[in-house]
Amino acid sequence: MACAQTGSGKTVAFLLPILSQIYTDGPGEALKTVKENGRYGHRKQYPISLVLAPTRELAVQIYEEARKFSYQSRVRPCVVYGGADIGQQIRDLERGCHLLVATPGCLVDMMERGKIGLDFCKYLVLDEADRMLDMGFEPQIRRTVEQDTMPPKGVRHTMMFSATFPKEIQMLTQEFLDEYIFLAMGRVGSTSENITQKVVWVEESDKWSFLLDLLNATGKDSLTLVFVETKKGTDSLENFLYLEGYACTSIHGDQSQRDREEALHQFRSGKSPILVATAVAARGLDISNVKHVINFDLPSDIEEYVHRIGRIGHVGNLGLATSFFKKRNINITKDLLDLLVEAKREVPSWLENMAYEHHYKGSSRGRSKSRFSGGFGARDYGQSSGSSNSGFSSNHGSSSCSGGGAHGSNRGFGGGGYGGFYNSDGFG
Repeated sequence: MACAQTGSGKTVAFLLPILSQIYTDGPGEALKTVKENGRYGHRKQYPISLVLAPTRELAVQIYEEARKFSYQSRVRPCVVYGGADIGQQIRDLERGCHLLVATPGCLVDMMERGKIGLDFCKYLVLDEADRMLDMGFEPQIRRTVEQDTMPPKGVRHTMMFSATFPKEIQMLTQEFLDEYIFLAMGRVGSTSENITQKVVWVEESDKWSFLLDLLNATGKDSLTLVFVETKKGTDSLENFLYLEGYACTSIHGDQSQRDREEALHQFRSGKSPILVATAVAARGLDISNVKHVINFDLPSDIEEYVHRIGRIGHVGNLGLATSFFKKRNINITKDLLDLLVEAKREVPSWLENMAYEHHYKGSSRGRSKSRFSGGFGARDYGQSSGSSNSGFSSNHGSSSCSGGGAHGSNRGFGGGGYGGFYNSDGFG
């Protein structure tokens, strides 16, 4: 069970060792079984490694990385996910598959069709494991892990990776692991020091005009990712920005896979430097040169916030995250405050006051403890509850805090308070 900050290289951390071991061991019994399984076009494939991912976009991204690392070798990666041509995916599988990347639902479908067998699966990876469980994929994951033909835990190697592992998810995932190592690198559940975080109070009626001010201040050509909570809101905001003369595109779960892939291509290439998205784009996607993440709508939990702003600040690059805050976001105040302090970022005084009012005074009325106080899984809860496992964690960092401007003050970008942060390149 490995936790590390977004952009720290978790994909490489599991792909390279798995591929190296496959190169060393070869396909073994899996290849023999495939050859005995029938003629080409009717062969059931037995991958040696299975990587599960929560979204189609992340599955494709992992597959592309696997293709790079296995280039000019005899190891053949494949990917299966919903919303695409199932016939083409099956034909690709039947050409051979040693490493399979899949979304949970599509994997179950392929197994039911008799196209995939997990009899010889030595390596199982759950990437963004907490997100998959949170999205309701637990039944599909259990069906995959607990089926008769899958080698049991202790025989197969099972790996779980994410930037956040809340306590409740840790307790659940122990059922899939055996004698595991808990590995925490950096400030788990926190954010990269390369990301400058700004939180600004914006009333609902002012958000649209404030967004335009923000985009103008940071430049129209800078790659900017704008997060909205709803699919309808995503379409509305994209249309608004288009009418205002901005080259933009959008991505959300109701779009076809082709439309989503085209939107990501337009964004990555810079043809549409503004991408309006729901959380579907937040997890694991590696989009180079994103300079600015804007939380037009703040998420309801701090883990989602961490993953959203983690789209920037990769491999030493600087990035800016701006979040629009309003009264309905009060439940996230304490966690957000703790996160800003942990990352040594400026904390607005109004946010400190709200966090105190809501958390400390509210705790006597039965409010829950801050989720961030547990470090998003910076400690091994399974070990502390008496499970048999070994733990290794490395956590660094200290805290500092400086006050911010008054509630709702200084909406400009020229100087003073919040606005003084922005200059021509957007990084102060």
